Amino acid sequence: MNVKFPIGELQVPDQVTLEDVRTWLNEIETYTDRLRDTVDNLSEEELSKTYREGSFTVRQLVHHIADSQLNMYQRLKLALTDDAPTVPGFDQEKWLELADNSLPVEPSIRMLEGMNKRIVTLGHSLTEDQLQRYFIHEDTGKITVATKVAKLSWHEEHHFAHIKIALGMEVK
Repeated sequence: MNVKFPIGELQVPDQVTLEDVRTWLNEIETYTDRLRDTVDNLSEEELSKTYREGSFTVRQLVHHIADSQLNMYQRLKLALTDDAPTVPGFDQEKWLELADNSLPVEPSIRMLEGMNKRIVTLGHSLTEDQLQRYFIHEDTGKITVATKVAKLSWHEEHHFAHIKIALGMEVK
């Protein structure tokens, strides 16, 4: 298994369908329950474990997932409401250095619960035409709504696998 990409790299079909979107939304919809079941009763020692040398700790992963989903959700909404907006990247390493990342993981899980509920509701309302709307990421270029929904799902599952590896759990 490639520990850096334990579920593989993001794969988006050339022609994304609303059925693809529904599959990704189903993963997003159950994510916080699965995450909470995994990290809810961890000790400080377990929250400090990493999935590979030099990687984020379990605590940092949970906070990073929330930070990233927040950024991606905003980009999704901008793509749906503005015409080809340009969006900035964010320095995830510097975000993790900020004081809020020393909090327990529960505030980030609650944040994810709210965002994921909104993402799922928004996602179920998408039309085929809206899947083609896009934003311009200042570093990586044009990203469609379809790709962003795929990444919202993949990103959570990607880091969930990292958490499981850090905790010595099986990754499927």
